[in-house]
Amino acid sequence: MPAPTPSAASPLSPEVRDALATGRPVVALESTIIAHGLPRPRNLAVAEELEALVRANGAVPATVAVLDGHAHVGLAKDQLERIAEDTSVRKLGHRDLAPALAAGATGATTVSATAFLAASAGIRVFATGGLGGVHRAWTDTQDESADLRLLARTRITVVCAGVKSILDVPATLQRLETLGVGVLGYGTEYFPGFYLASSGERVDWTVRTPEEVAAVMAAQDTLGGPGAALIVGNPVPEAEQLDPELHDRVLTEALAECRRQGIGGQAVTPFLLDHLQRHTGGASLEANLAAVRGNVALAARIAAADAAPAR
Repeated sequence: MPAPTPSAASPLSPEVRDALATGRPVVALESTIIAHGLPRPRNLAVAEELEALVRANGAVPATVAVLDGHAHVGLAKDQLERIAEDTSVRKLGHRDLAPALAAGATGATTVSATAFLAASAGIRVFATGGLGGVHRAWTDTQDESADLRLLARTRITVVCAGVKSILDVPATLQRLETLGVGVLGYGTEYFPGFYLASSGERVDWTVRTPEEVAAVMAAQDTLGGPGAALIVGNPVPEAEQLDPELHDRVLTEALAECRRQGIGGQAVTPFLLDHLQRHTGGASLEANLAAVRGNVALAARIAAADAAPAR
């Protein structure tokens, strides 16, 4: 089946364009982790490492970002360096794309923006760390990540380590069910816990090979219907997870401090993640990176299985 025609608003790198035209596997990567999730200069090294991991596992990387009012799917070396080094780079969700393009802005894309632009370009697989979701105390704040609604209407397979553990995981899974977004556990019967191998919440479906994931993707295409995403929950290896007792203790402290300072809205997530990093001695960051590496490698293998002629 020919790839969808990419949007004029999303220039493809020559490598990504050629890969899509010839049916080679491609994996989309977000750029927010590069611009806002890691300290400099390590962020550039990690960005290059993740692209290399995609290639080593048989696919073409397509890091997504907005540069000077143009949404790019696949970045050249100098463009990747700019996203990593320019401190003025903005953080762009799906709702920010139109204003950013109109204003000629430069920004790193979150899960929602990356998924939208990648799917528009015809890319079927996307790797990230953890999804956004329903925030704790939702009944008081009505705070829910834009990721969920965007994924409910975007046909893309997202390989992740679950949702960020600072969120309300059971409520997020319930919301995904309500929105009709499929969830698979990769080699596990439990939904991953981002920094932790398990959130303690069960999944309905478990797959154990990239080929099994590709079969579910093929079944989605056969069924047609709403273009919802497929989430593949890939747990961080237990040997590389954050110590569960440390995680629970520091997160409890972070939530209390957040309430004490009256922090709300979009400021909650970065505050909690920063608190976790500082009060775990950087261990939360290392667990996050371990999860991202595993997700990127698995996503490339899924993309390769999906592109295989036998499909």
